[in-house]
Amino acid sequence: MEQIQETSSDADIDPKTNLNRKYTLDNFVVGTNNELAYAASMAVSKNLGKVYNPFFIYGGVGLGKTHLLQGIANKIIKDTPDKRIIYLPAEKMVSELIEGIKNKTIEDVKMRYAQKDVLIVDDIQFLAAKETTQDIFFATFNNLYNRNKQIILSSDRPPKALSAVEERLKSRFEGGMIADIGMPAYETRLAILKMKMKNKPLALPDEILEYIAVNI
Repeated sequence: MEQIQETSSDADIDPKTNLNRKYTLDNFVVGTNNELAYAASMAVSKNLGKVYNPFFIYGGVGLGKTHLLQGIANKIIKDTPDKRIIYLPAEKMVSELIEGIKNKTIEDVKMRYAQKDVLIVDDIQFLAAKETTQDIFFATFNNLYNRNKQIILSSDRPPKALSAVEERLKSRFEGGMIADIGMPAYETRLAILKMKMKNKPLALPDEILEYIAVNI
């Protein structure tokens, strides 16, 4: 069961950061399957570049990785609005770098990443087999890391299982905190459903929510 993933309106998305305002650490449902990832997310948001850098979250589709990543970013913006944050899916990063190479503006793209205090890349597994992108990302990673800037990544698998990703990158990913998100237990699934219903204009009986939590 996915953590609070819903269709978002344009009003929910911050055009400057590409973040969904609905994704917060406060409305992330914590269970035994994700408590380490959640605790580390809280620690990272309060101690940028000082603990758990890089911070790498992995788990299957729909288990809350994107919610956590964007929740960290939204908390940082709320607590320290002067911090410069960039959040983007790895696919978008690849597209931006390809466009930069094609238009001969690649240095501008690299500079935009390097000027941030927090770099968040979702679904980093999409860098697989893209050699030039990996080269650029490796350089960007080192630049930010050496200046104690926070790097946060997510993937559908742990670093060592990332095929067609250079060993030097996997080594960097493994150099910080790695937290996994597993499948939620029944109680957590039910809690997620009840959290979702708070944002809906209708109420469902508990027996319906329980049925969904048991069967899905």
